[in-house]
Amino acid sequence: MAEQRKSTGDGNAKLHAPRKPKTAPAPVRADMRLTGWIVAAVIALDQALKYWVVHILRLDRVQEIDLLPPWLNLRMAWNPGVNFGLFASDESAMRWVLIGIAIAISLWVWIWIRRTAPGPLARISAGLLIGGALGNVIDRLTYGAVADFLNMSLPNWQNPYSFNVADISIFAGAIGLVLMPQKKPEPEKPARRPRRTGPAADKTDKTRDEPEN
Repeated sequence: MAEQRKSTGDGNAKLHAPRKPKTAPAPVRADMRLTGWIVAAVIALDQALKYWVVHILRLDRVQEIDLLPPWLNLRMAWNPGVNFGLFASDESAMRWVLIGIAIAISLWVWIWIRRTAPGPLARISAGLLIGGALGNVIDRLTYGAVADFLNMSLPNWQNPYSFNVADISIFAGAIGLVLMPQKKPEPEKPARRPRRTGPAADKTDKTRDEPEN
């Protein structure tokens, strides 16, 4: 009799025992090594070409060098603004504003890609955009303006704007992120009813097993 009461007490203890709170699964984080390598490659290529054009070819003094006219030429242009001279200003305050905006956007894109964990295309696109943005930031810190030197024109039409490798990288990265396929939300699974233990559960099981009269 004592053993029966003891087992009943243990069953009630199990029945009324507080459940341990379920720990939330760790958030998925994307492997950002691919993005980091793309960022480093874009910055290295961009800065190497700018050094070659400015310090080796001395395009800042020569101003113009024809390569494959009119399709591809070197035309030196110091851009204190963003792409195609937008927001250009001689004030040093605007220079630091543009540097801060570029760094903020780069950090936001990095964190966004890391948290959403998308596919390789999005990570490559993010690397292109961040690498291009930081390449132009280095120009602003080094020269005070962005070094643009690539010019593409057409017969009977001279393009007045120049650009650089960083601009191409930013444009390609932005297009890749815009065209990035969105993940479809997974349907919510119905919550499973907790399994009861103890004498009450045994009584319920017996009731279900009894044949209907």
